[in-house]
Amino acid sequence: MSANSSFPFSLPATFPWTRILSSLVAIPIALSVTFLGGWYFTAGFGIIVYLGQQEYFQMVRAKGIAPAAKTTIFVTQLLLILCTVSPSLADAVVPVAGTLICFYLLFQPKLATIADIASSILGLFYCGYLPSYWVRLRAMGESSSLHWSLAIPDRWPAWNDVSIGLKLTVFTFACIWAADIGAYTFGKLWGRTRLSQISPKKTVEGSVCGVLGSIGIAILGAYWLEWPYWEVSGLVLGSIVGIASLLGDLTESMMKRDAGIKDSGHIIPGHGGILDRADSYVFTAPLVYYFMTLVLPLMSGGS
Repeated sequence: MSANSSFPFSLPATFPWTRILSSLVAIPIALSVTFLGGWYFTAGFGIIVYLGQQEYFQMVRAKGIAPAAKTTIFVTQLLLILCTVSPSLADAVVPVAGTLICFYLLFQPKLATIADIASSILGLFYCGYLPSYWVRLRAMGESSSLHWSLAIPDRWPAWNDVSIGLKLTVFTFACIWAADIGAYTFGKLWGRTRLSQISPKKTVEGSVCGVLGSIGIAILGAYWLEWPYWEVSGLVLGSIVGIASLLGDLTESMMKRDAGIKDSGHIIPGHGGILDRADSYVFTAPLVYYFMTLVLPLMSGGS
């Protein structure tokens, strides 16, 4: 009798222990700073954005491009701080930052190229400006005075006392998770039609199931949050998050493919780089934020 026959339910040798252990460490930390909010969330998110930008600029340099990496990273962290202190001023950072980036590159000893400028601006937009909406989303419904507090609350607030920003952030996370899990699981089971040459493992069937998973969670969340026309609002938001999550994944895959690398980095054991794990989150926060501030008020009659 072989050793395997004694243990019919033993796990395969390729079981992703490293991947699971990394998730068991990362997920509680991410949820903790999300629940605490304020400067805790900004600081934690700032670290993620910093590491993600480092990976992005590493891919850019692999193409022989010389971006203004330090300047872009600095103004991005300033942007995250302003999103916490005064979100109304945050949008002013982008044109000012673009001007500073161009100024820096144009006065370097080595003549800058269009690619140098374009990759720097993309690094600001893709790795900084778009993700900064997570800070704005988390801060919704909270007074500015709360953002300056670093005190850890001594009790968990009652449901009615939880800010809409926390509810929306966790709600959006759940939609993204449903989209990722649905696409991966059903793509493995039923996937036959390749979605794009950018990412050969992605299938049309898996992608559709991922969007449907996001819609299902969004409809439940819309009912839970008592949104007007919750069936419709949940359908719209779930579709937005599911599609944006997929596009974020494909965008990062396109950049990796162009740079000729498999993973954006190796900082997370078993998962790859920060961008490999956070690509689904890049485009979602701005769309959810403007859905909440522009679309949902229209659906409720402006009330």
